[in-house]
Amino acid sequence: MRAQRVILLIIGILSYTVAGAQKVALKNNLLLDGMASPNLGVEFKVGEKTTVNIPASLNLWSFSDTKKLKHIATQPEVRRWLCQPFNGAFWGLHAHYAFYNVGGIGPFTTIKNNRYEGWLAGVGINYGYNWILAPRWSLEITAGVGYTYLSHDKYPCGKCQPLIQNGTKHYFGPTKLGITFVFLLK
Repeated sequence: MRAQRVILLIIGILSYTVAGAQKVALKNNLLLDGMASPNLGVEFKVGEKTTVNIPASLNLWSFSDTKKLKHIATQPEVRRWLCQPFNGAFWGLHAHYAFYNVGGIGPFTTIKNNRYEGWLAGVGINYGYNWILAPRWSLEITAGVGYTYLSHDKYPCGKCQPLIQNGTKHYFGPTKLGITFVFLLK
């Protein structure tokens, strides 16, 4: 039910911003590509120095019965550009929401030895810069920090393992990182 509400909210925001957008850009985060997570974003100019950025990523890969990095995530953001939209520096306020199923990977022992399945939500602030490469192409970098609430079920790694515990976690730290190709549609 929550996923349906999030999807309806995103569709509503997209419908509202497309109607008044003077510029629209398609985006792809190369760091997510490097994690085998297909992703696509769309950014709309909604004011003199304001844009709305809505990226989404999906990863449905199971590497084995014990190694998983599955998620579906979105991180909508409102940006305030210091000069003009899609050029130069910007500050952003982002939210994030995801469903995940991860385990058997990474440098952290708890994730390497267990599987976590659940959802997360949070907010943060970020700073970024966009370099124009050609009339319709640019490269953007961004980094941000914030808060995330995680709710999860913990299982031992492996297929059909029993539930160890239900848990929640409050996280403060990096919440956004991107090196993104941008293609300006109009």
